[in-house]
Amino acid sequence: MVNNDINWFRQARFGMFIHWGIYAVPGVHEQYWQRWNLQREAYIKYADQFNPVKFNPVEWLDMAQDAGMEYMCFTTKHHDGFCMWDTRQTDFNIMNTPYKRDIVGMLAEECHKRNFPLMLYYSVVDWHQQAYPNIGRHHEIVTDPAGHDMPEYIAFLKAQIRELCTNYSIIHGIWWDMNVPEYKDPSVHRLIRELQPQAVINNRGFDTGDFSTPERDWNPEGADTGNGTEFRLVEACQSVGVNSWGYKQDEDYFSSRYLMECIDSWLARGANYLLNVGPDASGVIPSSASEILKNIGGWMRKVRPAFNGTPEARVLENDELYAVRNGETLYVHCIKALSSSTLSLDPLKESPRKVTLMNTGEQLPWTFEPIVYKRGDKPVLRIKNIPVDKLTGPAVLKIDL
Repeated sequence: MVNNDINWFRQARFGMFIHWGIYAVPGVHEQYWQRWNLQREAYIKYADQFNPVKFNPVEWLDMAQDAGMEYMCFTTKHHDGFCMWDTRQTDFNIMNTPYKRDIVGMLAEECHKRNFPLMLYYSVVDWHQQAYPNIGRHHEIVTDPAGHDMPEYIAFLKAQIRELCTNYSIIHGIWWDMNVPEYKDPSVHRLIRELQPQAVINNRGFDTGDFSTPERDWNPEGADTGNGTEFRLVEACQSVGVNSWGYKQDEDYFSSRYLMECIDSWLARGANYLLNVGPDASGVIPSSASEILKNIGGWMRKVRPAFNGTPEARVLENDELYAVRNGETLYVHCIKALSSSTLSLDPLKESPRKVTLMNTGEQLPWTFEPIVYKRGDKPVLRIKNIPVDKLTGPAVLKIDL
């Protein structure tokens, strides 16, 4: 059942995902321990080397807001079990590193100053905690082939969730990851809703949750695409890095244009979008990632109003176009690069009062007449003089009807 206080999530459509932990020290992958089959002693030593003296939450929030992002989701504990806050439940945490400062607390403080919603990621899989049954399933290592006591681990988990939901003022969501045992315990979600009633919860945890989380995928299962079905909340997630979510020294990066297309595709269909960056071990978001965010922000600031409205059913013949209606305004999202400077919008049947290219703010001419090279005499709305070679992101048209 959807939380009654979920409106903030419907409005803050585009968010920053941050994967950060001691796996930034080797700079290989956030699942370095498992995928490279490291010994426990070899991995946990990275905690002794983790000293992010350049971490500045002000810079992170500035970067997020400049990119047009409206909330943040931060990894408090990834699969390795290392905790980025001052937890009393395990010594494997940020306070026992050379840094000795509560990262979650510092980030939450800056978010609260700006009224910037903060969600907290928490991995159910835990390679460090002895109570967790690491028996070699996907995203698990093998430390206890016989299995361990899952209820004992859930007691540990609930104690940590209570800390996260009580020590940092308002928290806007809990983002579960990798409930590999598919263990169900509705009391975990009840605890969150009791302590943080405005918090949204995703679908990877211990009960149904409020929203689904498709990952690196263009087609959201269960997403509302404007076909008249009941709206179900969706938050797609993607990383700017091709190979990892955490920091990778020699990362390959997606193009800004590709990511803008992904963002536009999801937001135009009514979903949220969470774009991830992985800071390095010093606390700095890599320059390649920050440049991508800067490029996206330049586009997003101009087209953001085009996502406020109701996704339309397939009113346009072109499968690469999406329409969002807000009163007497229709926003047309051209996800892929346009092949020409003229766009036909069949079967729209009315002449617009005005057509604006939101990317540049310029008004575009249009005609409403039959197309010569097509059979029949049916009038077709054609938008003309689109400066296709000068656009750095997907074209978004504002059509006032």
